Amino acid sequence: MFSDPTFLRSPRSTALVGALIAGSVALSACSGGSDTATSESSTSVPADATFNDADVEFAQGMIPHHEQAVEMADLVADRSTDPDVADLAARIQAAQGPEIDTLNGWLETWGADSAASAMPGMDHSAMGGMMSAEDMSSLEAASGVEFDRMWLQMMLEHHTGAVGMAQTEIDNGEDPAAIALAQDIKSSQGTEITEMEQLLESLATQ
Repeated sequence: MFSDPTFLRSPRSTALVGALIAGSVALSACSGGSDTATSESSTSVPADATFNDADVEFAQGMIPHHEQAVEMADLVADRSTDPDVADLAARIQAAQGPEIDTLNGWLETWGADSAASAMPGMDHSAMGGMMSAEDMSSLEAASGVEFDRMWLQMMLEHHTGAVGMAQTEIDNGEDPAAIALAQDIKSSQGTEITEMEQLLESLATQ
């Protein structure tokens, strides 16, 4: 590119060549990686990490979704009179509590924002199946058969939303572990939806 020896020895040419080399290095650095979360936090993300924006959004959305399900399950012990509802609530707590920890761990590993930081002040009721503050207040005020019926109706809607979120991750995610969790959520909560529908039918006569 620069064939003139006199040009190459001049201070001006040395500066120009140096600038061109620096520019080339900068361009090559910018061209690597298409994942936004990875490129913004490359120093904290393992080199072998494989994930995309859909994985991050799945974790950030499922954490508050699970947290509300656990909160709803916590209400059962003092309000329900149905042992089947109590058993289902205990299983939801046992499954979703550890999953929250797993999802938080992935966000940290990926160098992504926590669920709270990603959606500060967000009205989570806009998320699939989430209950509003008014819904939760009504549930807290109920007891007996009225509570059981309301709880099952709300949790059924909540699970339906979670299954939809899981399907989005299955369709669009990249991280194998996150996709596997989404498949498990879809399967287990799909089974629980059927169970809740049956329990609601039995309560219809009470």
